[in-house]
Amino acid sequence: MRGLFNKDVLFFGGKGGVGKTTCASATALAASRAGKRVLLVSTDPAHSTSDIFERKITADPTEISPSLHAMEIDATTESQRYVKGVKAHIAELFGHAILKEANRQIDLAATMPGAEEVALFDRMGGLIRGEDDRFDLIVFDTAPTGHTLRLIRMPELMEAWIKALSRSRRAMLGIEQDDKTDPIMITLNERLERLRLLRARLVSGRTTGFVLVLIPERLPIEETARAIEQLDEVGVKVGTLVLNRVLPAMTQDSFLAARRRQEDVYLKEIDQRFAAHRIIRVPQLESDVYGLAALDRISALLTATDLNGRALS
Repeated sequence: MRGLFNKDVLFFGGKGGVGKTTCASATALAASRAGKRVLLVSTDPAHSTSDIFERKITADPTEISPSLHAMEIDATTESQRYVKGVKAHIAELFGHAILKEANRQIDLAATMPGAEEVALFDRMGGLIRGEDDRFDLIVFDTAPTGHTLRLIRMPELMEAWIKALSRSRRAMLGIEQDDKTDPIMITLNERLERLRLLRARLVSGRTTGFVLVLIPERLPIEETARAIEQLDEVGVKVGTLVLNRVLPAMTQDSFLAARRRQEDVYLKEIDQRFAAHRIIRVPQLESDVYGLAALDRISALLTATDLNGRALS
């Protein structure tokens, strides 16, 4: 996992309930302990980051330590912020002559399917582009895998969204206005180009890493396989898997022993199906993970170090 600290951006994905937020948080903490200036960003609607760090985390970077900040961003809030920004940009460029009609059109666009995800992706894009230069590594704890895939495909979604808005706008105005001279369309197309550039950066293995988290159960295995295939289709290569909550091999409890025998079947399958990927195993712990001490313990397991940061042989 330490090799991923040299990336600019890390995405953690996986089926809900597999410990994705824990692994993302522990990795962000480990990177900060290794000297990186890290921003951990949760886009998962569950927003468990505040619970894990035992402090209130807001939509703006919240300091966990001098080298680690965290934030939780909400799609609805970002949609409102995005719409406000588009309106302000149009008012600045073209004055108030068209503002009333422009605002009506933008408010209409904001109700279209996918509008909140466009806004969320735009906010993520600003962070990735380095609009806040305090950080040299951004770790994203994303919503379950399907959401991550939609984010990667966001430029295509926004392009369809803009075309639909253009048709609707022309029909309402009863004119054939060129999108190249329409102030609303100019602004939206500028943002579309930003999303296209961002997507190119996300699929670059040089600057961006993707980590999928799973547990040794049937449904997470199948979802991980689908996610790897679907991400590959959009140009994203997943190099690392975190196999979380693995039961200890030796146990005196008959129930746990039976469960471990079932797990052994899945562990062999995981090793075979995902042989091309680096797999990091994290054992099932005896207690819940919350607070810096517990996260440090997970960090050590993820980065193959002892609790003092020394590499294990």
